[in-house]
Amino acid sequence: MADMIATRQAYGEFLVEKGRSMGNLVVMDADLSKSTMTHGFSKEFPDRFFNMGISEQNMYGAAAGLALSGKVVCASTFAMFASGRAFEVVRNSIGYTGANVKICATHAGITVGEDGASHQTFEDIALMRMIPGMRVLNPSDSVSAKKLLGQAVDAEGPFYVRLGRAAVPVIYGEGADIRIGTSNCLREGSDFTVIATGLMTAAALDAADALRERGVSVRVIDMHTIKPLDGEAVERAARETKGLVTAEEHSVIGGLGGAVAEHLAARCPARIAFVGQRDCFGESGKPSELLRKYSMTAEDIVAAVAGLSA
Repeated sequence: MADMIATRQAYGEFLVEKGRSMGNLVVMDADLSKSTMTHGFSKEFPDRFFNMGISEQNMYGAAAGLALSGKVVCASTFAMFASGRAFEVVRNSIGYTGANVKICATHAGITVGEDGASHQTFEDIALMRMIPGMRVLNPSDSVSAKKLLGQAVDAEGPFYVRLGRAAVPVIYGEGADIRIGTSNCLREGSDFTVIATGLMTAAALDAADALRERGVSVRVIDMHTIKPLDGEAVERAARETKGLVTAEEHSVIGGLGGAVAEHLAARCPARIAFVGQRDCFGESGKPSELLRKYSMTAEDIVAAVAGLSA
């Protein structure tokens, strides 16, 4: 069985490692450092850590100021608050100015679990990818999280990095080539393609295994970068296979599915099915049970592929 590690845990480990070699790295949090895993950085580098309290708009405004003064800033809170409560400040103070702020948002999607509907955000990818110049990352495991975070911190300008609460399978080996803007094909296939992001990537691999037993060959693509989208990989899949399924722990409106559909509509129209949160709110419950109830499992991906082949 694969190791299970939450991407938020990988984020916390990354910050400590990067902080030792990057003296101008500043970390900010909105009174959630034990949950977002920034507490390790706060203990080792207290002079470069700022707990801004439950004041997300103020935190991202201050983050922009620090960044425009020459610091590299990772500012963290739950995805609901980073994308929702602080949207205007993120748009105007970080996006508009091109500030060197990395919005590292944890606890995204339905797997926030028992925290319930008020904390389960399915809108964040859609909101963040609409901001001009904002790059959007959604790593699938701990290895890809660290590699993508490293590139984001080393790059100039704003990023939105989506991280999860729940532990997820480790998909990649440490030597994997994972680059911002370039998707990773994890499984070759000739019949259909599943383009997945975040924790749905592991589900897509399980679905491909199940479909292979039925004689269906499925290509699996990890689209860890939502913006800029790897359009070449999407078009190639549309041309080489009979249809595409997108899978995300996000609304089917405006997220990965929307980005893929928008790209193909003007270039290579294809049959597409969407697996994700439908147009509804979530509820409190165990993450695994919620994923089943809201149709974000390997079985739902299998059903979507079957629907395309009907």
